Amino acid sequence: MSRDIATATGSWGTRVSGVPRSLRRAAVVLGFAVLTAIGARIAVPLPGSPVPFTFEVVAVLAAGFLLGPRLGAASQVTYLAAGAAGLPVFAAGGGLAYLLGPTGGYLLAYPVAALVVGMVAKGRGLGGQTAGLLLGVAVIYLGGVAWLAPSLGVGRAVAVGAAPFVVVDLLKVMFVLLSGRRARFGLSRLRA
Repeated sequence: MSRDIATATGSWGTRVSGVPRSLRRAAVVLGFAVLTAIGARIAVPLPGSPVPFTFEVVAVLAAGFLLGPRLGAASQVTYLAAGAAGLPVFAAGGGLAYLLGPTGGYLLAYPVAALVVGMVAKGRGLGGQTAGLLLGVAVIYLGGVAWLAPSLGVGRAVAVGAAPFVVVDLLKVMFVLLSGRRARFGLSRLRA
C-alpha cells in the first residue's frame, strides 16, 4: 500500500491527506450539527402534543454512535449554540426563547444523549450498541418529560411527550444501528 493511500485512509487520530486532526474533528462536529438541523426541519406536528415528530433523534443517535462520546456531544452542543444564537435550526425557528419552550427539555438532552450513546456503544457488539442507542433515546425522553411535567403533570407529559414517539423512535434506533454498523464496517475496511 502506498504512503498516500495509507495517509488518506487513516483513523480519526492521524492525518488524512494533510488535513490536521483538529480541523477534521471540527468538520465532523459541524457536519453532525448541520445534520441535526436538517432533521429538525423535517417536522410533523402531532395533534394534542406540543412536541412535533422530527428526524433530529436520528442525527443525535448517529452522532454518538459514529463520532464517539466527546465529538458526538460536541456536535449537539454546536447545534444548540447555533439555535440559541438565533439561527433557525430548530423545528420551528431559533433563538434562546425557543430553548425555553415546550421542546426545550428534549433539545437540552441531545448532548447528554449523544454522550451516553457514544460511551455505551463504543467498542461493543450488537447488544451493547443497541443498549447505547436505547439509552440515548431514554435520555431524550427523560429530558423532555421532565421539562413538560411542571406544566402538564407527569402523566400527561408522558402521554403527549413520550408515548406517541416510542414506536417511531425504535425504528430510528434500528436505522441508526444498521446504517451505523455498516458505516463503521466501511470505515474499518478503508483503514485495513
